[in-house]
Amino acid sequence: MKILVVAESFLPHMNGVTNSVLRVVECFARSGHEVRIVAPGAPGIPNELTFGAERVPVIPVLSLPMMGYGQVRMSATTNYRIRSIIDDFHPDVVHLACPALLGNAASKAAVKRGIPTVAIYQTDLPGYTRKYGAPVLEEAMWMFLRDIHNRCEVNLAPSSSTRNQIVEHGIERVQVWRRGVDTSQFSPTRRSEKLRKRLAPNGEKLVVYVGRLAAEKQVDDLAVLESMPNVRLVIVGEGPLEAQLRSAMPSAYFAGFKKGAELAEIVASCDLFVHTGELETFCQTIQEAMASGLPAIAPRSGGPIDLIDHSHTGWLYTPGKLEELRAYVEDLLGDDTKRGHFAAAAQESVRQRTWPVLAEQLLGFYREAARLHEAAHAA
Repeated sequence: MKILVVAESFLPHMNGVTNSVLRVVECFARSGHEVRIVAPGAPGIPNELTFGAERVPVIPVLSLPMMGYGQVRMSATTNYRIRSIIDDFHPDVVHLACPALLGNAASKAAVKRGIPTVAIYQTDLPGYTRKYGAPVLEEAMWMFLRDIHNRCEVNLAPSSSTRNQIVEHGIERVQVWRRGVDTSQFSPTRRSEKLRKRLAPNGEKLVVYVGRLAAEKQVDDLAVLESMPNVRLVIVGEGPLEAQLRSAMPSAYFAGFKKGAELAEIVASCDLFVHTGELETFCQTIQEAMASGLPAIAPRSGGPIDLIDHSHTGWLYTPGKLEELRAYVEDLLGDDTKRGHFAAAAQESVRQRTWPVLAEQLLGFYREAARLHEAAHAA
């Protein structure tokens, strides 16, 4: 197939959207599909991606840095520019990764050119407007997203909870497509005793968080764990709240942004994974922690509900109940045998969720979009 991926977020900024795009594009390229990526232009964006002998062009379009969070770029390109990219490539399908401004332009262009479109809902943008103090814009954001997604033949949500949420807000033709995990990279074999001794010089148990240091992730909730005896927090990520969080949790180890083998080593060398965000549509870092042999604890909200088997692979705490979060951390850190059983179950639960399997499922959704498009135009 000829696949045009339109990514609302991309390199050099690494997040869940970027990671998903990179993984599926690699699978497609290695399988012989022809892929191009359209993404907001930013300093450091590559002109192409290489996977062995396969090359995937990256087409940057005009963008502006988001106010207050310059790493995030917002598209400022024109509909004409997107149409010209489509006309040059003649794709079989347009894949919209977390569509917003760029995805809006691409969905309109795809409709004009008669090309089937699959949209991936991956970020709770309406929830973000509420979290960032603009609740009056929440319904307007839903209207905007509903307009984009309902132009598309197939819409994909990363979890059953997110599917239910967006269907309730009027988005149609929604199915669940989860995320893969690289089990060769994220593995208990990456555990490093040398790193553990550096992070826990007094033999502390290590609780790790991986993600952006931004308001929607509620990382400050981890402060409830800092006073626990013989426990040290390891916080991996970067973002606008880093200085504030360092001040609130002076005993924590802030690793900064990490990726690849370095990230995998840090995660596997810890004892327990905790995520605090209540707006997660999926939460890829939970899967990566589980593949690394760590039980996970997260709020009973959104994507983590599908990922964590409560009382088997980890714990789901009531959103906002931080004393419950602390109690669950004490439960697993205080019982090595129990934590070991949870860890083994967590690793087994993600063993079959590889990116090649998920990419093949995505190709099936592309074919379904093509069938629906053809049927609609035949009628």
